[in-house]
Amino acid sequence: MSSVADGPDGIVQGVIEIIGRNGNVGGLTADQDFYDAGVTSVAALPILLDIEDHFAVSIPDGVFVAARTPQALAEIIAGLRAELRKG
Repeated sequence: MSSVADGPDGIVQGVIEIIGRNGNVGGLTADQDFYDAGVTSVAALPILLDIEDHFAVSIPDGVFVAARTPQALAEIIAGLRAELRKG
C-alpha cells in the first residue's frame, strides 16, 4: 500500500520541506527556482544528501544541478524510484 508521500504531490512536498530546511528558504513553490529563491551552492550538497536519504535514491550531481525546481526534482525522484521497483 502506498502513502501520500509516495505520490507525486507527496514527493514535491517532501522536496520543498528538505530544500526549505537545508537551504533556509520559506514559502517555496513547486515551480519556483530554488537558487533564485536564495538557496546557495553551499547548501546544495546537504540538500542533495538529505533528498537521497529521505527518498532512498541516488541522484547524479549533474542531474541535481540541472533540476532547479522542486517539481523537476520530484519528477527525477519518481523516475528513479520506478526504475528501482523494476529491478
